[in-house]
Amino acid sequence: MPRDRDTSLKVLLWLVAIGFFMQTLDATIVNTALPAMARSLGESPLRMQSVVVAYSLAMAMLIPASGWLADRFGARRVYLAAITLFVVGSVCCALAQQLGQLVAARVVQGLGGALLLPVGRLVVLRTFPREQFLQAMSFVAIPGLIGPLIGPTLGGWLVEAASWHWIFLINVPVGLAGCVATLRYMPGQPAAQVARFDLAGYLMLAFGMVALSLALDGLASLGLRQASVLVLMIFGLAALAAYWLHAARRPDPLFSPHLFSVPTLRIGLLGNLFSRLGSSCMPFLVPLLLQVTMGYSPLHAGLMMLPVAVAGMSMKRFTTPLITRFGYRRVLVTNTLLVGLTMASFALAAPSQPLWVHGLQLAAFGAVNSLQFTAMNTVTLKDLEHDTASSGNSLLSMVQMLAMGMGVAAAGGVLAAFTDFYQAAPAHQTLLAFQATFACMGLITVASAAIFWQLSPEDRAGVRVAAAADATDAG
Repeated sequence: MPRDRDTSLKVLLWLVAIGFFMQTLDATIVNTALPAMARSLGESPLRMQSVVVAYSLAMAMLIPASGWLADRFGARRVYLAAITLFVVGSVCCALAQQLGQLVAARVVQGLGGALLLPVGRLVVLRTFPREQFLQAMSFVAIPGLIGPLIGPTLGGWLVEAASWHWIFLINVPVGLAGCVATLRYMPGQPAAQVARFDLAGYLMLAFGMVALSLALDGLASLGLRQASVLVLMIFGLAALAAYWLHAARRPDPLFSPHLFSVPTLRIGLLGNLFSRLGSSCMPFLVPLLLQVTMGYSPLHAGLMMLPVAVAGMSMKRFTTPLITRFGYRRVLVTNTLLVGLTMASFALAAPSQPLWVHGLQLAAFGAVNSLQFTAMNTVTLKDLEHDTASSGNSLLSMVQMLAMGMGVAAAGGVLAAFTDFYQAAPAHQTLLAFQATFACMGLITVASAAIFWQLSPEDRAGVRVAAAADATDAG
């Protein structure tokens, strides 16, 4: 009987890990296929960021409700529904004939992806003894790192070997196998007593996130005029302010304002948001730059993203020693400046440069960006008490997804503005628009270093939340 239980636990870990892998793979596999999608749908490749934004924003919207849904309906049902939504969304993406249809299908896919990691992590937390949780989450985090490693290359290869539709259709057999495994191995009955869901607060929070993201995306891809963008932005900020006031007087809000009494969480969340506004646009911009202005094939552009992922994985082993020696503030301030500068260095990119120069740039960005993600995540979570850890972790996951979507939307808006400014018809003028966009997004990241300067110089690294923090990151 113990052997059967050990087998079930191993399969459960694999099931959660594969769900995380599907989520992170689909967040990156699309980027190298955007030009091919644009040609197929009759759109400009420079205005395809809504395909990426829709996925990240849908995930950010549903993450706050993931814990309550798992308690109310049971982890098995919710995880099964998540995989089903993800597969249905993938099929709809492959069948899309217009950009609007593709964006809607990506929303469905994102809603499924939003539940995969939080619910899976909750099951692992409740199933494994505390002394085994760190090891279990470390195992789950590995496929999440592999997804971004192979995503761009796999996407480029599928576009050339078959068509862009297959980057979505490959999810179908994996999803069907996951459904069978979920029915057999996933525990999780509904909780006996579930607190009432803060629906009013959730609607305010979701509307605020959607309005702000649409305002940014509207500048580039939706064709909204400045007045509409301004109205959306004001409504979004008003909804977020209303949520804050609502949560302050409610005994059981989605995210209590008291969480922000923890200095490291407060600084870490703000730093995550503004730092990622810049850096999260890189997986979107770099493949476009290589294909649109330098003539790279989709497969070649995907292969060029390998140095980012390899350098990022290699950097993980140095993160804890660096923070232990120099402290969070010094590491994050210095590294944030390096992330911004490596991004801005792509303003010097040109087709005449040797291949190794581009590879070196990408590897340097991958290394410092990996250090940035792990350091930001751990400093955000490290001082939370047991009763606030779940809420703080969900809030961090939501901020990450929101920043990723807003970062791509902002980069798309900046790129569209510079494209119009340079009247981009010849390729060299399109290159100027990309170069200016990289410089601007790098400066945004550099500016966020001031947030991390507010950390205490005495804060040092610990291993208590390192694995869990890595497993919250899809980037």
